[in-house]
Amino acid sequence: MAKQGVPKGFLADMALPGAVIVVRVTPGARRSAIVRTPDHLKVATTAPPEDGRANAAVTDLLARALGVAPARLALIWGATSRDKIFRRD
Repeated sequence: MAKQGVPKGFLADMALPGAVIVVRVTPGARRSAIVRTPDHLKVATTAPPEDGRANAAVTDLLARALGVAPARLALIWGATSRDKIFRRD
């Protein structure tokens, strides 16, 4: 999974334990990127929305941006939706 456009730890201020992170996903994008908006994050991933590949890619990208291990993020809502909610454990 390419991590281009996602500097490690650039969203570290959001990585507080118990934090809820609202994400809008664009699967199958030309390149991977994360854009911060006032009310949510826009995450683009090159992974297709098949067999959970996009969810895994978004988790990895988000973990890199937050500066935490992917195991520290839990997808608590939106496994089959473009809008997702993650919790930092």
